[in-house]
Amino acid sequence: MNYFRTAILLAGMTALFMAVGFMIGGRGGMMIALVVAAGMNLFSYWNSDRMVLSMYGAREVDRTNAPEFYGMVEELAARAQLPMPRVYIIDNPQPNAFATGRNPQNAAVAATTGLLDALSREEVAGVMAHELAHIKHYDTLTMTITATLAGAVSMLANFAMFFGGNRENNNSPFGVIGTIAMMILAPLAAMVVQMAVSRSREYEADRIGAEICGQPLWLASALAKIANAAHRVPNMPAEHNPATAHMFIINPLSGERMDNLFSTHPATENRIAALQALAQQMGGGGFAPAAAAAASSPAAPGGPWGGAQPSTPARGPWGRRSSGSSPRRPWG
Repeated sequence: MNYFRTAILLAGMTALFMAVGFMIGGRGGMMIALVVAAGMNLFSYWNSDRMVLSMYGAREVDRTNAPEFYGMVEELAARAQLPMPRVYIIDNPQPNAFATGRNPQNAAVAATTGLLDALSREEVAGVMAHELAHIKHYDTLTMTITATLAGAVSMLANFAMFFGGNRENNNSPFGVIGTIAMMILAPLAAMVVQMAVSRSREYEADRIGAEICGQPLWLASALAKIANAAHRVPNMPAEHNPATAHMFIINPLSGERMDNLFSTHPATENRIAALQALAQQMGGGGFAPAAAAAASSPAAPGGPWGGAQPSTPARGPWGRRSSGSSPRRPWG
């Protein structure tokens, strides 16, 4: 089913690409667009993950230079019965994360430094479990290819006036008006495709991720913190590449707040409510912010990567001293 869904997506995006080509150059433009789309589909399948990671300046880490973060992902991957993905860190102050890769054997997870700085150990585990859920169900292939082709459609639409508007637009069967309409409608259509791919998968990844880490409220708390910061802390690479926004756990773009037709993500409040309901089904309590939970419980339960969290207040969420002359970050 996952391969069928991906094939339908590729066919739909290719058809959209061909439609843009037809609007620009008639039958000749459509055939050129078909060839370009076929090449992009093939290239995207093998290389889109590297493109997205490079776009955000992600650097790969391992057990040597990020032992706690890498070990957490390794343990969660084992719980999810997945091969160990490549692990990346993005030097960006906005707390966020995404997964990419064409299949579980060639997958990667990436978290920003803002996420690792702002969230507790349990909350980071909830986020990484969510990303592993995307990998487990092959969402990463669909979402990454969508990002690549949607960006290409938008770029082609931006070039439309240059190629078709200077002359009498003899090649286009719809003239200047058609070209202008295409410039508006093509990116809109690509956005709708992104929305259709992403929104339903976020709820499912939340549910499966909560089952992987065993604590739905860890992810609920993380979503609340990320959503609160995402629209206050700019993510400039995402602003420059909006076609990739649907890949993140929370929309990284400023101004994206509403759960409407054109949102690539469900409303965070709705996702938290669904996780609260899941926690009740699993025997957990209601949602409380991490700080309140820590205040009510001197020794928080340990995550799947180790024993109980120490109750010493001087230790930070990653098990290192949060006070002192030279505190260490979780990535070394």
